[in-house]
Amino acid sequence: MGTFLIAITGSIESGEIFGINDIYCKYNFSYGSDWQITAGIEEGISQITTKDATGTFVWNFPLEVTFKSSNPHGWPQLVLSLYGSDFLGNHVARGYGSTFLPITTGTSMKKIHLFVPESSSYIQKISSWIVGRRPEFIDPKLIAQGDGRQVVRVNSKGYVNVKFEVVMKDFRKLGYVSSTPKTIGSD
Repeated sequence: MGTFLIAITGSIESGEIFGINDIYCKYNFSYGSDWQITAGIEEGISQITTKDATGTFVWNFPLEVTFKSSNPHGWPQLVLSLYGSDFLGNHVARGYGSTFLPITTGTSMKKIHLFVPESSSYIQKISSWIVGRRPEFIDPKLIAQGDGRQVVRVNSKGYVNVKFEVVMKDFRKLGYVSSTPKTIGSD
């Protein structure tokens, strides 16, 4: 059976996250069992950045990865985890988000909406504030899966803009067809 390749380059560009002044971003990929990374980096961590004059965080953090698969089931997703300091100096989760990698060749932009898990009761909320340990996911890849997410209480926290450049090889040869590319700025 043949395989196809998908090469992704791009960057985690910028974002707006509510209620904080400095932040850094971790990323990784979640994908199905038939997929393999043949080149590039599966996970990374950016520099700490602060808000600019417009209230925007700018990372311009590069992404580069190539996947190989024989079928599209388990299409890869980019998973973002953003962390910043609280008033005690602890690094706490400030936002999580995920998006599927584009299924079209060319350039596309994605706006990834962020959320943070919340304590399930008022008492847990107070104790986590006192201790400085807020709720967070042990494995951030959980957000790329559907199972169990319906029971997690979350709060919206902002968004991150990610730019993707996509090249596919042997996709059509195996009988798969992708649509026309999205233009920059579309969501």
